[in-house]
Amino acid sequence: MKQREQEKRNPDGGDAIVFRGVTRAYGAVRAADGLDLTVRRGETVALLGRNGAGKSTAIGLLLGLDEPDEGRVELFGGPPGRAVAAGRVGAMLQEGRPVSRVTVRELVGFVARTYPAPMPVAEALALAGLTALAGRRVDRLSGGQVQRVRFAVALVGNPELIVLDEPTAALDVEARQEFWDAMRGYARRGNTVLFSTHYLEEADAYADRIVVLDSGRIAADGTSAQLKRAAGGSLVSFDLGGGPAGPLDSLPGVTSYEIRGDRVRLRTTDSDATVRALAERDAIRGLEVVQASLNDTFLALTRRPPAAAGPVTAPLETTR
Repeated sequence: MKQREQEKRNPDGGDAIVFRGVTRAYGAVRAADGLDLTVRRGETVALLGRNGAGKSTAIGLLLGLDEPDEGRVELFGGPPGRAVAAGRVGAMLQEGRPVSRVTVRELVGFVARTYPAPMPVAEALALAGLTALAGRRVDRLSGGQVQRVRFAVALVGNPELIVLDEPTAALDVEARQEFWDAMRGYARRGNTVLFSTHYLEEADAYADRIVVLDSGRIAADGTSAQLKRAAGGSLVSFDLGGGPAGPLDSLPGVTSYEIRGDRVRLRTTDSDATVRALAERDAIRGLEVVQASLNDTFLALTRRPPAAAGPVTAPLETTR
């Protein structure tokens, strides 16, 4: 047990998750198409993608709920089923409804007894922000409170890895904030977190690293700042003023552009160089320069034809 606790607090203790050449097809649809992914212990990783991008399939494969057609999936150096059975993995999935007629403490305590080395129930409740609600019936809690109960249930096995599938879906802003406060308490212990979300600001705020899936493949992998730089770190906009646009893709730093009416928007990796070149053309009417958001980056990455473009991975600073 002591060795396990030391490994949990050591982010350099090896790999928590490994996908190698993983393919999973459902009929003609490849939900996982040659996935290669490694998550180190101690990392908090966000999994992003449009509906149908392969996020749920990847989560099912790493939890041992499904088997790949090709390739291999490993958790802590072995098959997923072994890690799950040993209590090294906790999961909070989208499915499930509140259990009736039991209190929060009773439910979390029951789940704790199914694991070989659970954390104390009071500790799991505290981490999930549920100490004051421990005596309340689960079926009488609010949606945000029920989500925290699910989080406590995932935590109480004392896992080294927790997997969260859309954990804040349908929660209001306050409930989402409370949930992420609880999650950060768990992550600060040196544990590994993998979460999928449609709220890009959550990935921006809470993930050490972001993996973008598109059509079952990895379209990008890196920190939020790296992904923004890779897809064009800034947006430069200006008015044409009735004149011709001229060649835009040859401007320094420009990776893509769009023209809407009389307004041009350029995505660029070097906004200073782009603006200087525009000034030389006397094309600075209504000039505006803003940092690209993660939402802009996500749209740019998932619009690329996956068959024609490989994944963006670190180091990303040189990507044009």
